[in-house]
Amino acid sequence: SPKQYNVTSYGAMAVAIITLEAFAGMWINAFIACVLCIGWVKKKTLNSNEKILLLLGCCRFCYFSFSWVYSSLSITYPNYLYVQPTFQLIVFFQSFFNCSNLWVSACLCVFYCIKIANFRNSFFIYLKVKTDTIVPWLLLASVLSALAIGIIAYDMAVSKLGNNHNSTGQENFSKVIGKMDGNFFQVYFIYGFGFVTSFTAVMCSALLLLFSLWRHKCKMQKNSMNSLSMDAHIKAMKSILSFFIMYSINFIFLILSLIPSTKEENYVAFLSLLFLYAFPGVHSLVLIFSNPKLEKTLIRILSCVKCKDCMKQ
Repeated sequence: SPKQYNVTSYGAMAVAIITLEAFAGMWINAFIACVLCIGWVKKKTLNSNEKILLLLGCCRFCYFSFSWVYSSLSITYPNYLYVQPTFQLIVFFQSFFNCSNLWVSACLCVFYCIKIANFRNSFFIYLKVKTDTIVPWLLLASVLSALAIGIIAYDMAVSKLGNNHNSTGQENFSKVIGKMDGNFFQVYFIYGFGFVTSFTAVMCSALLLLFSLWRHKCKMQKNSMNSLSMDAHIKAMKSILSFFIMYSINFIFLILSLIPSTKEENYVAFLSLLFLYAFPGVHSLVLIFSNPKLEKTLIRILSCVKCKDCMKQ
């Protein structure tokens, strides 16, 4: 029978926190998807912002599901994880939904920038006019790119697991796991490429929106006028800046998680897991409170729950 691995106190705490964060993130993103789907059924249509949010909510829900399975098995029962076809399928789906999450998030920031920023450039004006036409194709391109990366990761998992299949005896199983992590640096590199690409899009969107806000503010001060677009600028800027800050911290922890020496340090690996799982859920929560429709629905649900609790007492 396969060797049974004892779960250390660190492993038990990591699994508990990962489970808490994963299920909280799944609930938050399921809420976003359900509210938007109900609105879609009622109105028979979705605007561009809602399309991006719906796809993002679905991707993040699935990402949390497969990431939780992978992390839980890798900590508690690694000998049941590194077998065919479990490992390959988890790697494929985790890679696909992780990259989809990154690129659809970047699409949302680019959408905010194009819709709200004011520039007289002819190409920018063209994008603003054609936004509703471009968004579905942009989302399709993001999903297809993530699918391609998922297939590459699956192929790597098949080849690397096959190469190490003959050396998975009880006495050296832990060494094989170490080799597998080293061999999967290529997969991590693909993650890094996707992350850098999306991070660049978010950074450019934030800078363009900030420059547009600064120009608009100067113009309003000269004319001694207030503008509704100023509020839209500030609201979008808060959303993008919060995403930019979380993205930056997430990028640092992603780099730390790729360095072999930091994996041996429990506290560094623990902090990396803690933030990498918290980031998508926290950002989805920010998106809820920056969207009037989602915010009102959440407040209404929470108030109903509170009233029922009061009635029971």
